[in-house]
Amino acid sequence: MKNIRNFCIIAHIDHGKSTLADRLLDATQTVTAREQQAQLLDNMDLERERGITIKSHAIQMDYMHNGEKYTLNLIDTPGHVDFSYEVSRSIAACEGALLIVDAAQSIQAQTISNLYLALENDLEIIPVLNKIDLPSANPEEVSDDIVELLGCDYEDIIPASGKTGLGVDKILEAIINRIPPPKGVEDEPLQALIFDSVYNPFRGIEVIFRVINGSITKGQKIKFMATGNEYFADEVGTLKLNQVPKQEIKTGDVGYLISGIKEAREVKVGDTITDAKTPTQNMIGGFENVKPMVFAGIYPVDTEDYEELRNSMEKLQLNDASLVFAPESSAALGFGFRCGFLGMLHMEIIQERLEREFDMTVITTVPNVSYHAYTKKDPDTIIIVNNPSDLPEPSKMDHVEEPYIKATIITKSDFVGQVMSLCIEKRGIITNQTYLTPERVELTFDMPLAEIVFDFYDRLKTVSKGYASFDYSPIGMRTSNLVKVDILLNAQPVDALSALIHADNAYHIGKKMCEKLKELIPRQQFDIPIQAAIGVKVISRETIKALRKDVTAKCYGGDISRKRKLLEKQKKGKKRMRQVGNVEIPQEAFMAVLKLND
Repeated sequence: MKNIRNFCIIAHIDHGKSTLADRLLDATQTVTAREQQAQLLDNMDLERERGITIKSHAIQMDYMHNGEKYTLNLIDTPGHVDFSYEVSRSIAACEGALLIVDAAQSIQAQTISNLYLALENDLEIIPVLNKIDLPSANPEEVSDDIVELLGCDYEDIIPASGKTGLGVDKILEAIINRIPPPKGVEDEPLQALIFDSVYNPFRGIEVIFRVINGSITKGQKIKFMATGNEYFADEVGTLKLNQVPKQEIKTGDVGYLISGIKEAREVKVGDTITDAKTPTQNMIGGFENVKPMVFAGIYPVDTEDYEELRNSMEKLQLNDASLVFAPESSAALGFGFRCGFLGMLHMEIIQERLEREFDMTVITTVPNVSYHAYTKKDPDTIIIVNNPSDLPEPSKMDHVEEPYIKATIITKSDFVGQVMSLCIEKRGIITNQTYLTPERVELTFDMPLAEIVFDFYDRLKTVSKGYASFDYSPIGMRTSNLVKVDILLNAQPVDALSALIHADNAYHIGKKMCEKLKELIPRQQFDIPIQAAIGVKVISRETIKALRKDVTAKCYGGDISRKRKLLEKQKKGKKRMRQVGNVEIPQEAFMAVLKLND
């Protein structure tokens, strides 16, 4: 056990952690020259294209140091705020962390939040200053920031470059000398932490775990403590680039387990594996069921593809257990699913994977968050509102609570004013402002989650010219003055365009929605009123004028009453047409509502 080192890599998006992981794999000769490729651990095309890590990956390396053989277990973690629970479980499986900071971009919001997670778990932190070969790198200034943040010495910071491989030997030495070996008792009952799972179409779910106490052997009967299910360990082994089956995985090591599990829901990240006959009494702390934060409806463009969409979603769920969905129907869009996502990036990724991997073209409705509503009749019962149509009528409602987050934004001091006005426009309340250096400011806001769901991230990047980084964590529910804004087309409500909006913004957003729809809906033979309404009160209206057919063209001369008769007849026809007329809403209209500020 004294020669095992478990460590993870934590960093903000795009600070070079996957590239540095590649260099570590090269230096330890874990991959041959033939198997080498950039971002080796990112195995989805989507991850490579966007340059982001979506899933955490584990790999084992062997390294000779001073004549002794060491086993290094590396866990590469996602850098985006949506996947912070997955990062926290990966951190719980380690004794040390490489904190990677880009020498050109300095410390960002995500770096700080992941660092706090690592410090809570008492991890040994090794600061690495990456990308020092860039012409725009500023190593002295960024080193000062790291020293101030960590309270370490300048000598502790390892300058490195993932591109050229500079400093990789020093990093490997530091991992062996500075990260402690795992603590654990081999004679105790089995206690292992699940920190990831991968779906294999032939063998079911592969569970990736770290043994805290005891050991796990092939053929052993095991139990998952959160779900209470029992299985046989058909195969256990360690993760090199390919799986290496073993007879036994001992205390402190990281491995995989195959037991023929078919449902992703049965494997929960953060769960504890124990022996079924002599179970451990203590679950490993920190386990949570992953809660979706953002909800949206996903509908097939063609209603006949509904079953195919269901199959695609079920297959996606095998790979990504944090996706939740339930069937729902809409008068405007037919049958589809109400889906829960971890955040906006997660939603984008699911949409893109549906299109790429399953050839499904889908319509996504306006995303919203989960609210709690209380009625006057029964003020103690919480009604969970994931869809605007679930909201009780205003006359029966007592109050509504919405989820709030603590948002941390790090930006250059030149952009403080613009960032503040954006957050205040989004109903944010500033709670703290700290100057990390004379040039960089950390702003903390309490904000409603619903306000950052739309376009907050894009606008933040715009007002700060790309220099602001953003991170958030939930802080619970607060009472809020929310109203449901309905869009009526030709006096018929369109349920897919309904939205829950704060009363102060309702008029402004209702007016914008009407104007946008007026541009996008094609003209018909009759007038189409577009109205935004709260309950029965109409707050905004636009009219799409009718295409007028000239019925009097064939009347030459003669009495005016002949023309009047034809016009009256046309008027009656238009009235009847309006009563039975059906207005088709183009796909762009649903997308446009998401981008109201453009």
